[in-house]
Amino acid sequence: MLKKIAILLEMIKFEHTVFALPFAFMGAFLAAGGVPDGRVFLLVVLAMVGARTSAMGFNRIADARFDRANPRTADRAIPAGKVSMAEAWVMVMVAAALFFYASYLLNPLVFMISPLALGLTFFYSLTKRFTWLCHVVLGLALAFSPFGGWIAVTGSVEGYPWFLSLGVMLWVGGFDTVYACLDADYDRSVGLFSLPARFGRRNAFRLAGLFHVLAFALFALTGYHCGLNLFYYAGLAVAGAALFIQHRLVSPTDLSRIQMSFFTMNGIISLVMFVSTWLALASA
Repeated sequence: MLKKIAILLEMIKFEHTVFALPFAFMGAFLAAGGVPDGRVFLLVVLAMVGARTSAMGFNRIADARFDRANPRTADRAIPAGKVSMAEAWVMVMVAAALFFYASYLLNPLVFMISPLALGLTFFYSLTKRFTWLCHVVLGLALAFSPFGGWIAVTGSVEGYPWFLSLGVMLWVGGFDTVYACLDADYDRSVGLFSLPARFGRRNAFRLAGLFHVLAFALFALTGYHCGLNLFYYAGLAVAGAALFIQHRLVSPTDLSRIQMSFFTMNGIISLVMFVSTWLALASA
């Protein structure tokens, strides 16, 4: 059982939860003006883990036939036969139940929007079949993270810094565009859609760079809107440096360091953004 759980967690890249969870905390801390209630904090963690686990499980199910034919992904758990479709579906449903239950315990507004938030993450997995804007859809889905954290605390959308969600959307859309360059040729050959498959790797890199410049500006506007101090802007400078390094580590012709660019740099960005927000609120 433990081995199977380990395989399931590896299948959904559970460690990548670090991308979205700090932004959910950021929304919650901004709403509370500091550290939120312990019960709310725990429920936000459970909701985020449940939502991402369910969404990634569905993604692996939806993409199983494509993963099986793609040499880069053929060793994933479902194509390799390590996890059955039934087991994957059980994980998806259990994780979704955890998400909805945590949302219900938080407040009525969180529970009301929970089907939309989870449905959008499921919808993303299907968008690669008909639109190269799939990366933006993924960004929009993760943009619910800080928004959900905010309403988990306040039970209201009043005063929410929308610049933050727009920034998250473009940040995610940018790094997902770069990551999609790995499969540009395969996607084009089987009729899947992505920015690299449609416009080529070089143009996709340019678009990703534009997304990230805009995301940085929106994060700066978030700090201004929320009246955050220099601790926040120091963290934003670190995040900006990480964004720059992310684009220097890889190129349209050399994706050999994509894991460092994708996981390490994005993990630094999300964690630094949250910690700097926390410090700014604590020192205000």
